[in-house]
Amino acid sequence: MKLFITGLLVLAAGYFLYGAIVKRILRPDDRATPAVANPDGVDYVVLPHWKNMLIQLLNIAGIGPVIGVISGVLFGDIVFVIIPVGCVLMGAVHDYVAGMMSIRHNGANLTELVRLTSGKTLYRIFSAFLVLALLLVVAVFINIPAQLTAGLFGGGNSAFYISVAAIFVYYIIATLFPVDKIIGKIYPLFGAILLLGTVALFGTLLFAAVKDPSLLVESAAFKAKMFTAAGNKPILPMLFVTIACGILSGFHATQAPIVARTIRNEKQGFGVFFGMMIVEGFIAMVWSAGALAVYNLFPALIGTNPNGVLVKITSHFLYSNISVVVVVSVIILAITSGDTAMRSLRLSLAEMFRVDQKPLMPRLLLVLPLIAATAGLLYWSNADNSSFQKLWTYFAWSNQVIAVFALLAGSIYLFSLKRPAFITVLPGVFITFVVTTYILWISPEHGGPLGLGLDLYDAYMFAGFFAVTLFAWARLRADEVKLNP
Repeated sequence: MKLFITGLLVLAAGYFLYGAIVKRILRPDDRATPAVANPDGVDYVVLPHWKNMLIQLLNIAGIGPVIGVISGVLFGDIVFVIIPVGCVLMGAVHDYVAGMMSIRHNGANLTELVRLTSGKTLYRIFSAFLVLALLLVVAVFINIPAQLTAGLFGGGNSAFYISVAAIFVYYIIATLFPVDKIIGKIYPLFGAILLLGTVALFGTLLFAAVKDPSLLVESAAFKAKMFTAAGNKPILPMLFVTIACGILSGFHATQAPIVARTIRNEKQGFGVFFGMMIVEGFIAMVWSAGALAVYNLFPALIGTNPNGVLVKITSHFLYSNISVVVVVSVIILAITSGDTAMRSLRLSLAEMFRVDQKPLMPRLLLVLPLIAATAGLLYWSNADNSSFQKLWTYFAWSNQVIAVFALLAGSIYLFSLKRPAFITVLPGVFITFVVTTYILWISPEHGGPLGLGLDLYDAYMFAGFFAVTLFAWARLRADEVKLNP
Protein backbone atom coordinates (compact mmCIF):
# COMPACT_ATOMS: atom_id res chain seq x y z
CA MET A 1 0.00 0.00 0.00
CA LYS A 2 2.78 2.44 0.92
CA LEU A 3 4.70 1.69 -2.27
CA PHE A 4 1.55 2.22 -4.35
CA ILE A 5 0.79 5.63 -2.80
CA THR A 6 4.46 6.63 -3.05
CA GLY A 7 4.44 5.74 -6.73
CA LEU A 8 1.41 7.93 -7.40
CA LEU A 9 3.11 10.84 -5.63
CA VAL A 10 6.24 10.31 -7.77
CA LEU A 11 4.09 10.58 -10.90
CA ALA A 12 2.52 13.85 -9.75
CA ALA A 13 5.82 15.37 -8.61
CA GLY A 14 7.52 14.23 -11.81
CA TYR A 15 5.01 16.06 -13.97
CA PHE A 16 5.47 19.38 -12.20
CA LEU A 17 9.15 19.26 -11.19
CA TYR A 18 11.04 17.18 -13.74
CA GLY A 19 8.60 18.25 -16.43
CA ALA A 20 9.57 21.88 -15.81
CA ILE A 21 13.25 21.02 -16.35
CA VAL A 22 12.53 19.19 -19.60
CA LYS A 23 10.31 22.01 -20.87
CA ARG A 24 13.03 24.58 -20.10
CA ILE A 25 15.50 22.56 -22.19
CA LEU A 26 13.17 22.22 -25.18
CA ARG A 27 11.98 25.87 -25.04
CA PRO A 28 8.53 25.74 -26.68
CA ASP A 29 7.56 29.03 -28.37
CA ASP A 30 4.93 30.61 -30.62
CA ARG A 31 6.30 29.64 -34.05
CA ALA A 32 3.80 28.42 -36.64
CA THR A 33 3.07 24.72 -36.22
CA PRO A 34 2.67 22.35 -39.22
CA ALA A 35 -1.13 22.39 -38.93
CA VAL A 36 -1.14 26.20 -39.13
CA ALA A 37 1.61 26.60 -41.74
CA ASN A 38 0.73 23.69 -44.07
CA PRO A 39 -2.90 22.56 -43.63
CA ASP A 40 -4.00 19.87 -46.10
CA GLY A 41 -7.42 18.84 -44.78
CA VAL A 42 -6.30 15.22 -44.32
CA ASP A 43 -3.42 14.86 -41.86
CA TYR A 44 -2.49 18.52 -41.20
CA VAL A 45 -5.61 19.80 -39.47
CA VAL A 46 -5.85 22.04 -36.39
CA LEU A 47 -7.77 20.32 -33.58
CA PRO A 48 -8.70 21.67 -30.12
CA HIS A 49 -6.12 21.13 -27.38
CA TRP A 50 -8.39 18.87 -25.31
CA LYS A 51 -9.02 16.66 -28.33
CA ASN A 52 -5.32 16.39 -29.06
CA MET A 53 -4.66 15.28 -25.49
CA LEU A 54 -7.30 12.54 -25.63
CA ILE A 55 -6.19 11.44 -29.10
CA GLN A 56 -2.58 11.17 -27.91
CA LEU A 57 -3.65 9.26 -24.80
CA LEU A 58 -5.62 6.73 -26.81
CA ASN A 59 -2.85 6.50 -29.43
CA ILE A 60 -0.21 5.57 -26.86
CA ALA A 61 -2.22 3.75 -24.18
CA GLY A 62 -2.49 0.38 -25.87
CA ILE A 63 -2.73 -2.89 -23.99
CA GLY A 64 0.68 -2.39 -22.38
CA PRO A 65 -0.53 -0.42 -19.33
CA VAL A 66 -3.27 -3.04 -18.78
CA ILE A 67 -2.36 -6.48 -20.15
CA GLY A 68 1.37 -5.77 -19.86
CA VAL A 69 1.23 -4.78 -16.21
CA ILE A 70 -1.05 -7.68 -15.28
CA SER A 71 1.89 -9.89 -16.24
CA GLY A 72 4.53 -7.39 -15.11
CA VAL A 73 3.31 -7.16 -11.52
CA LEU A 74 4.45 -10.76 -11.12
CA PHE A 75 7.95 -9.29 -10.72
CA GLY A 76 6.73 -8.05 -7.33
CA ASP A 77 5.44 -4.86 -5.73
CA ILE A 78 8.69 -3.14 -6.75
CA VAL A 79 6.78 -2.28 -9.95
CA PHE A 80 4.96 0.40 -7.95
CA VAL A 81 8.27 2.26 -7.85
CA ILE A 82 9.73 1.28 -11.22
CA ILE A 83 6.63 2.26 -13.22
CA PRO A 84 6.38 5.89 -12.02
CA VAL A 85 10.15 6.53 -11.97
CA GLY A 86 10.51 5.04 -15.45
CA CYS A 87 7.44 6.89 -16.71
CA VAL A 88 8.79 10.28 -15.59
CA LEU A 89 12.49 9.91 -16.42
CA MET A 90 12.10 7.83 -19.60
CA GLY A 91 8.64 7.52 -21.11
CA ALA A 92 7.36 11.08 -20.72
CA VAL A 93 10.68 12.58 -21.88
CA HIS A 94 10.80 10.20 -24.86
CA ASP A 95 7.29 11.15 -25.96
CA TYR A 96 7.77 14.90 -25.46
CA VAL A 97 11.10 15.08 -27.30
CA ALA A 98 9.78 12.98 -30.20
CA GLY A 99 6.66 15.14 -30.43
CA MET A 100 8.54 18.45 -30.32
CA MET A 101 11.09 17.31 -32.92
CA SER A 102 8.23 16.34 -35.21
CA ILE A 103 6.46 19.69 -34.74
CA ARG A 104 9.68 21.56 -35.56
CA HIS A 105 10.30 19.53 -38.72
CA ASN A 106 6.86 19.87 -40.36
CA GLY A 107 5.27 16.87 -38.65
CA ALA A 108 8.08 14.51 -39.69
CA ASN A 109 7.64 10.83 -38.89
CA LEU A 110 10.21 9.01 -36.78
CA THR A 111 11.90 7.54 -39.87
CA GLU A 112 12.51 11.03 -41.24
CA LEU A 113 13.80 12.25 -37.87
CA VAL A 114 16.26 9.34 -37.85
CA ARG A 115 17.41 10.31 -41.36
CA LEU A 116 17.92 13.93 -40.34
CA THR A 117 19.89 13.05 -37.22
CA SER A 118 21.56 9.68 -37.77
CA GLY A 119 22.29 9.54 -41.52
CA LYS A 120 21.10 7.51 -44.49
CA THR A 121 22.53 4.13 -43.47
CA LEU A 122 20.74 3.97 -40.12
CA TYR A 123 17.68 5.50 -41.78
CA ARG A 124 17.42 2.65 -44.29
CA ILE A 125 17.93 -0.02 -41.63
CA PHE A 126 15.46 1.58 -39.27
CA SER A 127 12.83 2.21 -41.95
CA ALA A 128 12.69 -1.48 -42.87
CA PHE A 129 12.64 -2.46 -39.20
CA LEU A 130 9.87 0.03 -38.35
CA VAL A 131 7.56 -1.18 -41.11
CA LEU A 132 7.84 -4.75 -39.80
CA ALA A 133 7.43 -3.60 -36.18
CA LEU A 134 4.31 -1.56 -36.91
CA LEU A 135 2.79 -4.49 -38.80
CA LEU A 136 3.30 -6.53 -35.61
CA VAL A 137 1.58 -3.77 -33.62
CA VAL A 138 -1.43 -3.75 -35.95
CA ALA A 139 -1.73 -7.55 -35.82
CA VAL A 140 -1.47 -7.64 -32.01
CA PHE A 141 -3.99 -4.81 -31.62
CA ILE A 142 -6.49 -6.66 -33.78
CA ASN A 143 -5.93 -10.01 -32.09
CA ILE A 144 -6.14 -8.97 -28.42
CA PRO A 145 -9.35 -6.86 -28.60
CA ALA A 146 -10.97 -9.58 -30.73
CA GLN A 147 -10.12 -12.16 -28.03
CA LEU A 148 -11.53 -9.88 -25.32
CA THR A 149 -14.69 -9.18 -27.32
CA ALA A 150 -15.31 -12.88 -27.93
CA GLY A 151 -14.69 -13.62 -24.24
CA LEU A 152 -16.98 -10.83 -23.07
CA PHE A 153 -19.94 -11.56 -25.33
CA GLY A 154 -19.43 -15.28 -25.96
CA GLY A 155 -19.69 -17.04 -29.28
CA GLY A 156 -16.36 -18.86 -29.37
CA ASN A 157 -14.27 -18.90 -32.55
CA SER A 158 -17.02 -17.49 -34.75
CA ALA A 159 -17.33 -14.41 -32.50
CA PHE A 160 -13.56 -14.03 -32.53
CA TYR A 161 -13.29 -14.03 -36.32
CA ILE A 162 -16.27 -11.71 -36.71
CA SER A 163 -14.57 -9.34 -34.26
CA VAL A 164 -11.29 -9.59 -36.20
CA ALA A 165 -13.07 -8.71 -39.44
CA ALA A 166 -14.96 -5.78 -37.90
CA ILE A 167 -11.85 -4.32 -36.24
CA PHE A 168 -9.81 -4.74 -39.42
CA VAL A 169 -12.42 -2.93 -41.52
CA TYR A 170 -12.50 -0.08 -38.99
CA TYR A 171 -8.70 0.19 -39.12
CA ILE A 172 -8.77 0.55 -42.90
CA ILE A 173 -11.44 3.26 -42.75
CA ALA A 174 -9.70 5.17 -39.95
CA THR A 175 -6.40 5.00 -41.85
CA LEU A 176 -7.83 6.42 -45.06
CA PHE A 177 -10.15 9.15 -43.76
CA PRO A 178 -8.96 12.65 -42.73
CA VAL A 179 -7.84 12.77 -39.10
CA ASP A 180 -10.69 15.07 -38.02
CA LYS A 181 -13.48 12.94 -39.55
CA ILE A 182 -13.19 9.75 -37.46
CA ILE A 183 -10.28 9.93 -35.01
CA GLY A 184 -11.04 13.55 -34.11
CA LYS A 185 -14.73 12.79 -33.51
CA ILE A 186 -14.85 9.44 -31.70
CA TYR A 187 -11.62 9.50 -29.68
CA PRO A 188 -12.88 12.07 -27.15
CA LEU A 189 -15.80 9.76 -26.29
CA PHE A 190 -13.54 6.72 -26.06
CA GLY A 191 -11.09 8.71 -23.93
CA ALA A 192 -13.84 9.65 -21.49
CA ILE A 193 -14.88 5.98 -21.17
CA LEU A 194 -11.30 4.92 -20.54
CA LEU A 195 -10.64 7.55 -17.89
CA LEU A 196 -13.97 6.99 -16.11
CA GLY A 197 -13.38 3.22 -16.04
CA THR A 198 -9.85 3.64 -14.67
CA VAL A 199 -10.95 6.14 -12.03
CA ALA A 200 -13.79 3.82 -10.97
CA LEU A 201 -11.36 0.92 -10.54
CA PHE A 202 -8.90 3.17 -8.69
CA GLY A 203 -11.59 4.29 -6.23
CA THR A 204 -12.80 0.79 -5.40
CA LEU A 205 -9.25 -0.55 -5.13
CA LEU A 206 -8.22 2.23 -2.79
CA PHE A 207 -11.27 1.64 -0.62
CA ALA A 208 -10.57 -2.11 -0.48
CA ALA A 209 -6.86 -1.56 0.27
CA VAL A 210 -7.60 0.84 3.13
CA LYS A 211 -9.78 -1.85 4.71
CA ASP A 212 -7.21 -4.59 3.97
CA PRO A 213 -3.68 -3.22 3.27
CA SER A 214 -2.40 -6.75 2.65
CA LEU A 215 -4.07 -6.68 -0.78
CA LEU A 216 -1.25 -4.54 -2.17
CA VAL A 217 1.74 -6.34 -0.66
CA GLU A 218 3.31 -9.64 -1.65
CA SER A 219 1.55 -12.52 0.10
CA ALA A 220 3.31 -15.81 0.78
CA ALA A 221 1.30 -17.48 -2.00
CA PHE A 222 2.25 -14.69 -4.41
CA LYS A 223 5.96 -14.89 -3.53
CA ALA A 224 5.91 -18.62 -4.20
CA LYS A 225 4.86 -18.04 -7.83
CA MET A 226 6.26 -14.60 -8.68
CA PHE A 227 8.86 -14.07 -11.41
CA THR A 228 12.49 -14.48 -10.35
CA ALA A 229 15.90 -14.59 -12.01
CA ALA A 230 16.14 -18.26 -11.04
CA GLY A 231 12.99 -18.86 -13.09
CA ASN A 232 14.44 -17.13 -16.18
CA LYS A 233 12.66 -13.86 -15.38
CA PRO A 234 15.37 -11.41 -14.22
CA ILE A 235 14.04 -7.88 -13.73
CA LEU A 236 16.80 -6.69 -16.06
CA PRO A 237 15.85 -7.09 -18.87
CA MET A 238 12.49 -8.88 -18.60
CA LEU A 239 10.47 -6.32 -16.63
CA PHE A 240 11.17 -3.52 -19.10
CA VAL A 241 10.18 -5.68 -22.06
CA THR A 242 7.03 -6.98 -20.34
CA ILE A 243 5.83 -3.57 -19.12
CA ALA A 244 6.59 -1.44 -22.14
CA CYS A 245 3.87 1.17 -22.56
CA GLY A 246 3.57 1.96 -18.86
CA ILE A 247 7.28 2.82 -18.56
CA LEU A 248 8.78 3.49 -21.99
CA SER A 249 7.51 2.57 -25.44
CA GLY A 250 9.09 3.35 -28.79
CA PHE A 251 5.66 2.91 -30.37
CA HIS A 252 4.73 6.29 -28.86
CA ALA A 253 7.35 8.02 -31.02
CA THR A 254 5.61 6.65 -34.13
CA GLN A 255 2.30 8.11 -32.91
CA ALA A 256 3.59 11.55 -31.89
CA PRO A 257 3.70 12.88 -35.49
CA ILE A 258 -0.03 12.24 -35.91
CA VAL A 259 -0.81 14.78 -33.17
CA ALA A 260 2.20 16.96 -34.05
CA ARG A 261 0.29 17.67 -37.27
CA THR A 262 -2.88 18.78 -35.46
CA ILE A 263 -1.49 21.07 -32.71
CA ARG A 264 -2.16 24.80 -33.00
CA ASN A 265 0.66 26.01 -30.72
CA GLU A 266 3.78 24.08 -29.74
CA LYS A 267 3.40 25.24 -26.12
CA GLN A 268 0.50 22.79 -26.00
CA GLY A 269 2.98 19.96 -26.66
CA PHE A 270 3.93 19.58 -23.01
CA GLY A 271 0.41 18.68 -21.92
CA VAL A 272 -0.17 16.51 -24.98
CA PHE A 273 3.07 14.49 -24.99
CA PHE A 274 4.60 14.68 -21.50
CA GLY A 275 1.29 14.97 -19.65
CA MET A 276 -0.52 12.12 -21.37
CA MET A 277 2.37 9.77 -20.67
CA ILE A 278 2.00 10.61 -16.98
CA VAL A 279 -1.70 9.75 -17.28
CA GLU A 280 -0.73 6.45 -18.89
CA GLY A 281 1.59 5.83 -15.94
CA PHE A 282 -1.41 6.32 -13.65
CA ILE A 283 -3.41 3.79 -15.69
CA ALA A 284 -0.54 1.30 -15.42
CA MET A 285 -0.33 1.81 -11.65
CA VAL A 286 -4.06 1.19 -11.18
CA TRP A 287 -4.09 -2.02 -13.22
CA SER A 288 -0.90 -3.23 -11.52
CA ALA A 289 -2.59 -2.75 -8.16
CA GLY A 290 -5.72 -4.53 -9.36
CA ALA A 291 -3.67 -7.47 -10.60
CA LEU A 292 -1.67 -7.80 -7.37
CA ALA A 293 -4.85 -7.67 -5.31
CA VAL A 294 -6.52 -10.37 -7.41
CA TYR A 295 -3.43 -12.57 -7.33
CA ASN A 296 -3.39 -12.29 -3.53
CA LEU A 297 -7.09 -13.12 -3.33
CA PHE A 298 -7.05 -15.87 -5.98
CA PRO A 299 -3.52 -17.38 -6.16
CA ALA A 300 -4.68 -19.96 -8.71
CA LEU A 301 -4.82 -17.13 -11.29
CA ILE A 302 -1.08 -16.42 -11.05
CA GLY A 303 0.53 -17.23 -14.39
CA THR A 304 -2.77 -17.70 -16.24
CA ASN A 305 -3.92 -15.79 -19.34
CA PRO A 306 -3.87 -12.03 -18.52
CA ASN A 307 -7.15 -11.54 -20.41
CA GLY A 308 -8.93 -13.73 -17.89
CA VAL A 309 -7.22 -11.92 -15.00
CA LEU A 310 -8.41 -8.60 -16.44
CA VAL A 311 -12.01 -9.80 -16.42
CA LYS A 312 -11.58 -11.08 -12.85
CA ILE A 313 -10.22 -7.71 -11.67
CA THR A 314 -13.24 -5.85 -13.01
CA SER A 315 -15.84 -8.40 -11.95
CA HIS A 316 -14.46 -8.61 -8.39
CA PHE A 317 -13.95 -4.92 -7.68
CA LEU A 318 -16.74 -3.30 -9.71
CA TYR A 319 -20.49 -3.68 -10.11
CA SER A 320 -21.41 -5.88 -13.06
CA ASN A 321 -22.56 -3.04 -15.33
CA ILE A 322 -19.47 -0.96 -14.60
CA SER A 323 -17.31 -4.05 -15.04
CA VAL A 324 -18.56 -4.50 -18.60
CA VAL A 325 -17.90 -0.81 -19.33
CA VAL A 326 -14.32 -1.11 -18.06
CA VAL A 327 -13.60 -4.22 -20.13
CA VAL A 328 -15.07 -2.43 -23.16
CA SER A 329 -12.78 0.52 -22.41
CA VAL A 330 -9.77 -1.83 -22.50
CA ILE A 331 -10.95 -3.23 -25.84
CA ILE A 332 -11.22 0.35 -27.09
CA LEU A 333 -7.76 1.04 -25.70
CA ALA A 334 -6.26 -1.61 -27.94
CA ILE A 335 -8.32 -0.69 -31.00
CA THR A 336 -7.45 2.99 -30.80
CA SER A 337 -3.75 2.18 -30.81
CA GLY A 338 -4.03 -0.27 -33.69
CA ASP A 339 -5.82 2.09 -36.05
CA THR A 340 -3.27 4.85 -35.55
CA ALA A 341 -0.44 2.31 -35.91
CA MET A 342 -1.76 1.56 -39.40
CA ARG A 343 -2.15 5.29 -40.04
CA SER A 344 1.44 5.82 -38.93
CA LEU A 345 2.51 3.09 -41.35
CA ARG A 346 0.77 4.91 -44.20
CA LEU A 347 2.33 8.24 -43.26
CA SER A 348 5.81 6.75 -42.88
CA LEU A 349 5.65 4.98 -46.25
CA ALA A 350 4.32 8.13 -47.90
CA GLU A 351 7.23 10.10 -46.47
CA MET A 352 9.78 7.48 -47.52
CA PHE A 353 8.53 7.28 -51.12
CA ARG A 354 7.40 10.93 -51.40
CA VAL A 355 3.76 10.05 -52.11
CA ASP A 356 1.25 12.90 -51.88
CA GLN A 357 -1.44 11.98 -49.34
CA LYS A 358 -4.02 14.61 -50.11
CA PRO A 359 -5.78 12.61 -52.91
CA LEU A 360 -7.60 9.44 -51.83
CA MET A 361 -6.15 7.08 -54.46
CA PRO A 362 -2.47 7.32 -53.35
CA ARG A 363 -3.59 6.71 -49.77
CA LEU A 364 -5.52 3.63 -50.86
CA LEU A 365 -2.61 2.26 -52.91
CA LEU A 366 -0.33 2.52 -49.86
CA VAL A 367 -2.84 0.81 -47.59
CA LEU A 368 -3.56 -2.21 -49.85
CA PRO A 369 -0.20 -3.97 -49.26
CA LEU A 370 -0.53 -3.22 -45.54
CA ILE A 371 -3.88 -5.00 -45.53
CA ALA A 372 -2.37 -8.07 -47.22
CA ALA A 373 0.64 -8.19 -44.87
CA THR A 374 -1.50 -7.77 -41.74
CA ALA A 375 -3.92 -10.48 -42.90
CA GLY A 376 -0.97 -12.86 -43.32
CA LEU A 377 0.31 -12.09 -39.82
CA LEU A 378 -3.16 -12.62 -38.34
CA TYR A 379 -3.52 -15.97 -40.10
CA TRP A 380 -0.11 -17.11 -38.83
CA SER A 381 -0.58 -15.82 -35.28
CA ASN A 382 -3.86 -17.68 -34.86
CA ALA A 383 -2.56 -20.98 -36.20
CA ASP A 384 -1.77 -22.06 -32.61
CA ASN A 385 -1.05 -20.60 -29.17
CA SER A 386 2.74 -20.66 -29.65
CA SER A 387 2.47 -18.55 -32.80
CA PHE A 388 0.62 -15.77 -31.00
CA GLN A 389 3.11 -15.90 -28.12
CA LYS A 390 5.94 -15.42 -30.63
CA LEU A 391 4.06 -12.50 -32.20
CA TRP A 392 3.64 -10.86 -28.78
CA THR A 393 7.30 -11.42 -27.85
CA TYR A 394 8.62 -9.92 -31.09
CA PHE A 395 6.22 -6.99 -30.69
CA ALA A 396 7.46 -6.39 -27.13
CA TRP A 397 11.20 -6.23 -27.81
CA SER A 398 10.90 -4.49 -31.20
CA ASN A 399 8.95 -1.79 -29.39
CA GLN A 400 11.97 -1.04 -27.23
CA VAL A 401 14.34 -1.06 -30.20
CA ILE A 402 12.21 1.75 -31.66
CA ALA A 403 12.65 3.63 -28.37
CA VAL A 404 16.43 3.32 -28.76
CA PHE A 405 16.28 5.01 -32.17
CA ALA A 406 13.92 7.73 -30.92
CA LEU A 407 16.13 8.59 -27.93
CA LEU A 408 19.24 8.43 -30.10
CA ALA A 409 17.67 10.94 -32.51
CA GLY A 410 16.59 13.12 -29.57
CA SER A 411 20.09 13.07 -28.10
CA ILE A 412 21.70 14.09 -31.39
CA TYR A 413 19.10 16.85 -31.69
CA LEU A 414 19.86 18.28 -28.25
CA PHE A 415 23.63 17.89 -28.63
CA SER A 416 23.47 19.72 -31.96
CA LEU A 417 21.69 22.65 -30.30
CA LYS A 418 24.25 22.73 -27.45
CA ARG A 419 21.52 22.04 -24.90
CA PRO A 420 21.62 19.61 -21.94
CA ALA A 421 21.12 16.17 -23.45
CA PHE A 422 21.11 14.12 -20.25
CA ILE A 423 17.32 13.96 -20.39
CA THR A 424 17.54 11.69 -23.47
CA VAL A 425 21.03 10.19 -23.08
CA LEU A 426 20.39 8.58 -19.69
CA PRO A 427 17.14 6.81 -20.67
CA GLY A 428 18.64 6.06 -24.08
CA VAL A 429 21.68 4.31 -22.64
CA PHE A 430 19.49 2.42 -20.18
CA ILE A 431 16.93 1.11 -22.69
CA THR A 432 19.69 0.25 -25.18
CA PHE A 433 21.33 -1.78 -22.40
CA VAL A 434 18.01 -3.48 -21.61
CA VAL A 435 16.99 -4.47 -25.13
CA THR A 436 20.53 -5.49 -26.16
CA THR A 437 20.78 -7.66 -23.04
CA TYR A 438 17.45 -9.24 -23.94
CA ILE A 439 18.50 -10.07 -27.52
CA LEU A 440 21.86 -11.48 -26.40
CA TRP A 441 20.48 -13.49 -23.47
CA ILE A 442 17.07 -14.77 -24.56
CA SER A 443 16.76 -18.24 -26.07
CA PRO A 444 14.48 -21.27 -25.75
CA GLU A 445 16.74 -22.45 -22.91
CA HIS A 446 16.02 -19.17 -21.14
CA GLY A 447 12.27 -19.45 -21.62
CA GLY A 448 11.94 -17.28 -24.72
CA PRO A 449 12.09 -17.23 -28.53
CA LEU A 450 15.18 -17.44 -30.70
CA GLY A 451 18.20 -15.52 -29.45
CA LEU A 452 21.91 -15.86 -28.81
CA GLY A 453 21.47 -17.44 -25.38
CA LEU A 454 24.52 -15.89 -23.74
CA ASP A 455 25.10 -16.06 -20.01
CA LEU A 456 23.18 -13.20 -18.38
CA TYR A 457 26.23 -11.45 -16.96
CA ASP A 458 28.12 -11.74 -20.25
CA ALA A 459 25.08 -10.20 -21.94
CA TYR A 460 25.12 -7.37 -19.37
CA MET A 461 28.79 -6.64 -20.13
CA PHE A 462 28.42 -6.56 -23.92
CA ALA A 463 25.14 -4.60 -23.73
CA GLY A 464 26.62 -1.99 -21.41
CA PHE A 465 29.60 -1.44 -23.70
CA PHE A 466 27.37 -1.15 -26.77
CA ALA A 467 24.94 1.27 -25.11
CA VAL A 468 27.68 3.66 -23.95
CA THR A 469 29.44 3.48 -27.32
CA LEU A 470 26.23 4.20 -29.25
CA PHE A 471 25.44 7.37 -27.33
CA ALA A 472 29.07 8.49 -27.39
CA TRP A 473 28.72 8.27 -31.18
CA ALA A 474 25.58 10.41 -30.90
CA ARG A 475 27.67 13.19 -29.34
CA LEU A 476 30.16 13.03 -32.22
CA ARG A 477 27.43 12.80 -34.84
CA ALA A 478 25.75 15.97 -33.52
CA ASP A 479 28.62 18.10 -34.82
CA GLU A 480 27.74 17.05 -38.38
CA VAL A 481 24.02 17.85 -38.45
CA LYS A 482 21.99 21.04 -38.60
CA LEU A 483 18.44 20.87 -37.25
CA ASN A 484 15.68 23.33 -36.52
CA PRO A 485 16.08 24.65 -32.95
